[in-house]
Amino acid sequence: MEEKQMPRLSSYRWVILAIVCLMDVASNYIQFQVSVLATQIMPALHISTAQFSSLLMAPMLVAVVLSLPAGSLADRFGAKKVVTVGCIISIIGAYGRLIATNFAMMMVMLLLFGVYMSILSTNTIKIFGIWFKQDTNLAMGMFFASASIGIILSQLTGPLFSSVRAAYMFSSTLLLVLSICWVLFIKDAPKGEKIPPSEPVTKYINIAVKSKKTWLVAIAGGIGQAASMSFTGILPQALINGKAMTPTGANAIASVAEIGSLIGAMLGPAIIGKMKKAKPIMVVFVTVSALAMFMVAYLSGNGLLIVDLVLGGLFGASAGPILQSMIISFPEIGPKYAGSAGGIVGMTSTLLSYILPVVISSIAGQNYGLTFMIQAGLSFTTAFFVLALPDANSAKRK
Repeated sequence: MEEKQMPRLSSYRWVILAIVCLMDVASNYIQFQVSVLATQIMPALHISTAQFSSLLMAPMLVAVVLSLPAGSLADRFGAKKVVTVGCIISIIGAYGRLIATNFAMMMVMLLLFGVYMSILSTNTIKIFGIWFKQDTNLAMGMFFASASIGIILSQLTGPLFSSVRAAYMFSSTLLLVLSICWVLFIKDAPKGEKIPPSEPVTKYINIAVKSKKTWLVAIAGGIGQAASMSFTGILPQALINGKAMTPTGANAIASVAEIGSLIGAMLGPAIIGKMKKAKPIMVVFVTVSALAMFMVAYLSGNGLLIVDLVLGGLFGASAGPILQSMIISFPEIGPKYAGSAGGIVGMTSTLLSYILPVVISSIAGQNYGLTFMIQAGLSFTTAFFVLALPDANSAKRK
């Protein structure tokens, strides 16, 4: 079968990609500053471990409420305007951390900060679909990788600041500068490209909600994200208690999975995109990742663990960008309704990421072997969703 003639892409798409990815780096950098600076933040705010966990996850909570309306508003008014409003609110929250002296104030500030994170994440599929078209999966891969970069940079630079206040000031100013870049340089569409006429917000939502394939992507993404977050959260504890490692050693080994995820998100979509059919290799990648997750409980020796974690992160992060970028190729969605569809994905993924780890903990308790087995099982189930969806590469060919 002959391949379709691919549309010529604007070179300005690289400016769009750079700004969007830098904004995502900043969001993860700021969110995980709470984790890196925990030993100073907890006594300063007089908070418990449970309250600390709530602060760490607070920016993500916003996505449950905002994802769907944010995506629909971007379909109606354009992603640039909606994200700009979110940036203004988030800048207030970011700088507001400087005056937060207790748990309640800090929670409010972090919830405000999470607004632009939610709006931007929801609309990346729409933004990249318009600018990158057939290469949307590559752009999504870079976006996924930028999250890991933000976390790594937060961990590396956290100890360098003289105080928590200095760390907050730096990251807040970084967000301010990037927000200005967003306003100055982001465009909703390439020059000369026709933008579909606006429709009522309720119509955008109705169209997206009725798309069964969008819900399949949303549930699959949520299950995969929940399994990954649960695994990442329990891994250091499992290495310390289950394999008698020191906290320093356990955290160092656990961090290598982030390196694998970074590489996988960057290279995986490019590899899958060159295949005639995406489904077989995506299923293989998901299977290898799930197997690596399962094997952690049974491997001895730091070398084997490191190899296993790198492979798990690499293969696990390769399929995710492809899966989410599929939404814009659905005939009933396309660029016009991609924001609303992305909202469904964001809302569902966040809900499952909160619910499923709690269920896993309730079932497995301190049995780490059982915990890893359940996490691996959940991760593997995403392969069935991949099989139920259209092939990601079929839209590129007649």
